[in-house]
Amino acid sequence: MSSHVIITGAGLCGTLLALQLAHRGHKITLLEKRGDLRKEAMSAGRSINLALSDRGLAALDLVGLKQKALDISIPMLGRMVHIKGGGTTMLLPYSGRDGEYIQSISRPGLNALLLDAATAHPSIDIHFHYGVQYADVKSARVIGTVGQTSETFDFTGDVLIGTDGAGSEVRNGFSQIGSTIRFNYSLQWLDHGYKELEIPAGPNGTWLIEKNALHIWPRQSFMVIALPNLDGSFTVTLFLAFDSTPGFNQLQTDKEILDFFNDQFPDLVALMPDLVQDFKLHPTGALGTVKCGPWNTEKSLLMGDAAHAVVPFYGQGMNCSMEDVLKLDQCLDEVSEDWPKAFDLYYGGRKKDADAIADLAVENYYEMRDHVDNPNFIAKRAIEMKLEKNFPGYASKYNLVTFCEDVPYSVAKEKGNKQDKWLLDYCSKGNTADISSDELEVVYKALMNV
Repeated sequence: MSSHVIITGAGLCGTLLALQLAHRGHKITLLEKRGDLRKEAMSAGRSINLALSDRGLAALDLVGLKQKALDISIPMLGRMVHIKGGGTTMLLPYSGRDGEYIQSISRPGLNALLLDAATAHPSIDIHFHYGVQYADVKSARVIGTVGQTSETFDFTGDVLIGTDGAGSEVRNGFSQIGSTIRFNYSLQWLDHGYKELEIPAGPNGTWLIEKNALHIWPRQSFMVIALPNLDGSFTVTLFLAFDSTPGFNQLQTDKEILDFFNDQFPDLVALMPDLVQDFKLHPTGALGTVKCGPWNTEKSLLMGDAAHAVVPFYGQGMNCSMEDVLKLDQCLDEVSEDWPKAFDLYYGGRKKDADAIADLAVENYYEMRDHVDNPNFIAKRAIEMKLEKNFPGYASKYNLVTFCEDVPYSVAKEKGNKQDKWLLDYCSKGNTADISSDELEVVYKALMNV
């Protein structure tokens, strides 16, 4: 039976959800407070490049857009670690198996691809500049204003789904009835923020550093990453504390900015002619983790960042949000399109996985920042590569999260952390990847039993 579904937020999760529910035969009203990014320029410095992996690709496959997304992506085969001092790098592959890597893709590029498909679907009605100001999550009603005008809107659907990001107005609707549904909400900020910069393309659109890698400049308490773009440029992101030495609040003058980069990232300075200008022009973003629950009433549901915003350090925020669509789709199949039952089933199964990837993302920040150039960590990763190459039954924590879409995040976290602990202890005793095949098999059997 066809339902009228109101979806707030036409980002990646909301637009993908609109497409899939329309494919299931429902009528969709999709509301977006911003303008149409296909027609209006995005603010500079606000879009961390995305790392598309198997979970996101599986969700895109639901609506037939997997290959089109891959066509606008660049494979990243591993982490290219840039050692302090400049000039020394090492590639840490993401997997020991062929064909297991992640894809760099621009957020607006992927969003535009989804919006094009949604615009073409006769059952989807998209309204841009429609900002929700009030959501009644018991009756599936939203009220708001159109752009900067005095015009208002008032929609009531059979179902309301909030995919309107970390600052969700639909989630505020849950908070307003918090005592009746025992709604809990937490927002945990990192001490670190981020600033987006750029390595421009070289002559004739060439890439000035290795194209097929996620580049990392780890510096213990802070780091820089760079992801490739189709036009030959790299999106560069500095992750740094707000109040520290160094910190964003201490980098104000041209000299302070340049001195910091010349000291910590001298190889980058030569690649970024607009470094100082971009640093001062682009905003400094904050990074936080949202956890809340329950995500549902009989008629309303929270999905994506509205339910579980995560920091970007496992490259799973987008993948998790798009996997949400796949999981809800499975729940709808299981209960024959009974919305209240589907919402209950979805929340009951998804909450622990969303919490797990949120925790893993914070853990991975410290790993990327502090440990990727640590000898024990390097040895651990080398052994993991050998294990993945020689034993099909083995998957590292990163592999479980990124390439094993059938393994829930919560299972990947529990199993992966146990494996990490065992391997780091093993490497701390002087063991390296230079071990015999017999010893490698001993390690494999031990890890299968942790």
